[in-house]
Amino acid sequence: MTRARDQNRRGGCCGSLANYLTSAKFLLYVSHSLSTWPLVFLFKGDRMWHFAVSVFLVELYGNSLLLTAVYGLVVAGSVLVLGAIIGDWVDKNPRLKVAQTSLVVQNVSVTLCGIILMMVFLHKNELLTMYHGWVLTSCYILIITIANIANLASTATTITIQRDWIVVVAGEDRSKLADMNATIRRIDQLTNILAPMAVGQIMTFGSPVIGCGFISAWNLMSMCVEYFLLWKVYQKTPALAVKAAFKVEEAELKQLNVHKDTEPKPLEGTRLMGDKDPDILELEHKQEPSCASQIAEPFRTFRDGWVSYYNQPIFLAGLGLAFLYMTVLGFDCITTGYAYTQGLSGSILSILMGASAITGITGTVAFTCLRRKCGLVRTGLISGFAQLSCLILCVISVFMPGSPLDLSVSPFEDIRSRFIQIEPLPTTTTTKIPGTFSTTDMHVSNGSSPANIAIETSPKSVPIISVSLLFAGVIAARIGLWSFDLTVTQLLQENVIESERGIINGVQNSMNYLLDLLHFIMVILAPNPEAFGLLVLISVSFVAMGHTMYFRFAQKTLGSRLFACGPDGKEVTNENQTNTSVV
Repeated sequence: MTRARDQNRRGGCCGSLANYLTSAKFLLYVSHSLSTWPLVFLFKGDRMWHFAVSVFLVELYGNSLLLTAVYGLVVAGSVLVLGAIIGDWVDKNPRLKVAQTSLVVQNVSVTLCGIILMMVFLHKNELLTMYHGWVLTSCYILIITIANIANLASTATTITIQRDWIVVVAGEDRSKLADMNATIRRIDQLTNILAPMAVGQIMTFGSPVIGCGFISAWNLMSMCVEYFLLWKVYQKTPALAVKAAFKVEEAELKQLNVHKDTEPKPLEGTRLMGDKDPDILELEHKQEPSCASQIAEPFRTFRDGWVSYYNQPIFLAGLGLAFLYMTVLGFDCITTGYAYTQGLSGSILSILMGASAITGITGTVAFTCLRRKCGLVRTGLISGFAQLSCLILCVISVFMPGSPLDLSVSPFEDIRSRFIQIEPLPTTTTTKIPGTFSTTDMHVSNGSSPANIAIETSPKSVPIISVSLLFAGVIAARIGLWSFDLTVTQLLQENVIESERGIINGVQNSMNYLLDLLHFIMVILAPNPEAFGLLVLISVSFVAMGHTMYFRFAQKTLGSRLFACGPDGKEVTNENQTNTSVV
């Protein structure tokens, strides 16, 4: 009896493991892992991409930031303008078609970019001499264009998988939805550690050509596996085959057919000879849309998307999340460049990036625990308070010894010389003082463009108290940041009707990119290290405004029970929809 019981227990454990490994949830995790790993190379505006783009584009253009700046503006502008249109396309097409099309376009575009980059790296000197360099310039334009298409396809993939499929797979189980959201975010954080390490090793011991070849090969292989996994998830979840928009259309057609069937038909021979058949008249009324109407359709979609976003009950929560993108307090190229001016080496920065990923994973764990004990809306409040508390360290760092803040230096003093190129590119000289931290002063000579920046290192050692407090605050704030991000993500998933998930999340992405674009413009206007302290204060102010908007949303949602700890029982209702969702 004991032996039989042990065998049954082993069979039960093995059976449970087998069921989990073949479940739609696990297949989604594997598919997302494969897709997020190559996102380092997908010309996407996330943190992992900045690690690779700063290497490839700067290396390609001769240690200049011009291509990187142009690409960043193109990506932000494209998503800002086309976010609602992409979301509308996601809403109006079958789920499997959207996922497979965006996946193929995304991976094929990245593969093409990798191949073109390989050719440019191998034959750059020859291309430079052809037609006075116009062939090489055309290659740059082609690379940025295809990379931007890859980013737009990646946006569509993110909307359809992380904002729609995951909701359907979770069903009505909100705890399961929260766990799946947190797991996907943990995968993102792990790739923040592993992917830059892999790219760094390839670029260190190989070459840009080898790196581009690795990118192309990985995307081709992962595309086939992801395509198969998405098909398996679709097969295992029958609910994915039915969309709310299609349900509404079918119901309207049925009602129309019933109405036609119940109408009394005229007797044969009673219709006059000049009268036309009603079916023929109906076909004549259905005229083809005019050319002007077709041209205006994207503009109407853009307008309707933003109006619908504004009318959502979670508008303030989404706007609060977007305001968090207006910050220099993240591990992007701006903060990394400032760290270099304060004497931090690449190895120290890589350790700090790993620490930020660990705190980000901690934030996903905190989200699941807080949501279970305090409710979803209160989790956002607690997360916001935690993030702002940690960012106080960044504010203190601005006034500590070692901070380059100098209010006597105007950030707009040399703005004309930064945008009008008169003199040739100056040479770059670097002096390294072993055993001390050195201050790297970035300056621009008269008439040089912002892409042609000369970096000189002065032997002046600086205290590291300021930069240490700055990064301590940034890293610690990731716990509250990612917990808050997951909160707003689930609020969007639960409180946006199924037929509008795509367009609303597309507008949300546009809002995020708009604020991200504003933060880059802010840095362009004040690029001096002496002005970075002001940028920190402005960033913390925008984060505070974002959380203030979320507090207003929570107050409207929970009312007098805002500070009553426990799962939320109130419903977030949309006046324009009949269904409600518990937050």
